[in-house]
Amino acid sequence: MRPMRIIGIDPGLARTGWGVIAALSPQRMRFVACGVVATDAGADLAVRLAALDAGLAAVLAAHTPAVAAVEETYVNRNPASALKLGQARGVCVLAPARAGVPVREFAPAVIKKALTGTGRAEKGQIALMVRRLLPGCGEPKEDAADALAVALTCAFQGMP
Repeated sequence: MRPMRIIGIDPGLARTGWGVIAALSPQRMRFVACGVVATDAGADLAVRLAALDAGLAAVLAAHTPAVAAVEETYVNRNPASALKLGQARGVCVLAPARAGVPVREFAPAVIKKALTGTGRAEKGQIALMVRRLLPGCGEPKEDAADALAVALTCAFQGMP
């Protein structure tokens, strides 16, 4: 059986984390790659969204995942920030769909529970579990570690 590539995406306007794993089963996974697509904070919103789209398109083309897992956003206290994050998240869902990659979405609490057993885990706990489950990933940046956690959650939930 050939491993299924899963890309996890942690949406953000400034930094969108991505992480790719190869899953043979929900119990057998290995690290493939991870990184961050960063946008210029001084650029107009449309330019930043286009840069995010182009960056994700390049990652999708390079790693050819079978499925994309995207973290759902939580409600932010600042309406303007929430709206910008929602627009970035829209790009994060659109990019894989446009590449013909099915998209699954996971709430933050579901991701935390899948990796740590509790829906209220801290970021440090998530990063620790990502490093334990994917020893080849080294010390990924926070956004990339979060994206790998999303990919792992997708694999744990039965690999579509």
